[in-house]
Amino acid sequence: MTIGKLYIGHKIRNLREQHKSTQARFAERIGISTSYLNQIENNQRSVSAAVLLALAEKFQVDISSFSSNEDGRLLSTLTDVLTDPVFKAGQPSFQEMRLIMQNAPKFAQALISCHQAYRRATEQLTTTDGRLGTGKISELLPYNEVQDFFCSMDNYIHKLDKIAEALAATINLAEDDSYSVLTKYLEQKHDVIVRRAIENNDLIYCYDPSSGVLLLNPYVSPPTRNFQIAVQLARLEVPEFIEEIITSACFKNNEAYELCRIGLYNYFAGALLMPYQIFLQTAKHLRHDIELLAVRFNVSLEQVCHRLSTLQRPGLKGIPVFFFRVDQAGNIIKRYGTAKLQFGRFNSSCPVWNVHQAFSVPGQIIRQLAETPDGTQYLCLATQIIKGKGGFQSERPRYALALGCEISNAQHFVYADDLDLFNRSSFTPIGISCHICPRAKCINRTMPPLKYRLIIDHDRRGVLPYALEND
Repeated sequence: MTIGKLYIGHKIRNLREQHKSTQARFAERIGISTSYLNQIENNQRSVSAAVLLALAEKFQVDISSFSSNEDGRLLSTLTDVLTDPVFKAGQPSFQEMRLIMQNAPKFAQALISCHQAYRRATEQLTTTDGRLGTGKISELLPYNEVQDFFCSMDNYIHKLDKIAEALAATINLAEDDSYSVLTKYLEQKHDVIVRRAIENNDLIYCYDPSSGVLLLNPYVSPPTRNFQIAVQLARLEVPEFIEEIITSACFKNNEAYELCRIGLYNYFAGALLMPYQIFLQTAKHLRHDIELLAVRFNVSLEQVCHRLSTLQRPGLKGIPVFFFRVDQAGNIIKRYGTAKLQFGRFNSSCPVWNVHQAFSVPGQIIRQLAETPDGTQYLCLATQIIKGKGGFQSERPRYALALGCEISNAQHFVYADDLDLFNRSSFTPIGISCHICPRAKCINRTMPPLKYRLIIDHDRRGVLPYALEND
């Protein structure tokens, strides 16, 4: 694992305080001077590889826990929050935000929580008067809280994953027809009968605990059908483990608890249909060809992409990827993974990102080499999927799936074989969102960045109707 310069003073300080050690004693134990440790804790010097190895040896810590993924997510969320117009009068610079994150991460988290509370209170005031409509922004907050929980776990739940993998091996799920194996096991172990018939066509499945009958909509695809059976298995096999995980998460409201419960049921289902080690080995062998993986495990493309984002088992990790699901308006519905590509939570994604092109070329996997403003380069894949069921008159919403990795891992993907990964001109500049993107001359802007003053010249006009003060 390659680790760049790390300024993680607060993490080192927390580790020292957890062991109730003075700076002198802690420094002596890892073989550095007290002054060097003091400089590290105050982010005046970065942590060297030798210090990281000493910490791992002396305090049995996982070096990867000092990586910048968590800090990157925190910085991205903080940057996104500060784009709110309420902060426009005194918006800090990017460097100032990095200093806050490095030296006072709890302050940054408190500010984010304060902003969430502000948005919640604002929405409650808006919805008080029924004549103003029934706004739903506040209902997104529990959803975001659950997404943050999965991000904090690197989208990997070890106990559930191991149980699902063991069950798949016990019932030979990876070797036989998934539907037959799952329905047979449900009946024999839990006295649950699966029937492919349902009265309400708006439902995908309906379970009656009193009769032990699980009704499935006969018009859903086989991957969806099998996945819902696996979800029902999760409800019957591991309720106590899921309750334990939810309780330890300490969510702020009941909606978040129930949303997380659904997320954990779905996690177990994916881990059951795509057992960790078999799926990891197959993904490597097929060089992450998502279409072949979907056929091999009889699952959907979305299920494959989501599973690839969970391969974070200690000692047996997969390639770090990002995974998003985006609607036709550009809203990010799902966001998972350990690759650090981030997009604004409260705004739509970058219009130059290839995920938006997926809607115009259905059935194809679009590739893009992209570079974010911080200089990080990515291999980005995008494809359209159609949800829903039924016939000609049924509503079938379209979404785009986005999957990718940092360019240093692109050689592990079949999609990179004929791309020029070493030519910087091959990379498309993309941003986090127009609100905070520093690319002043981007002609694809939907709105100007908040940090720049607009210059309006009625005698001169480019593609955009304004210029920025530092053009």
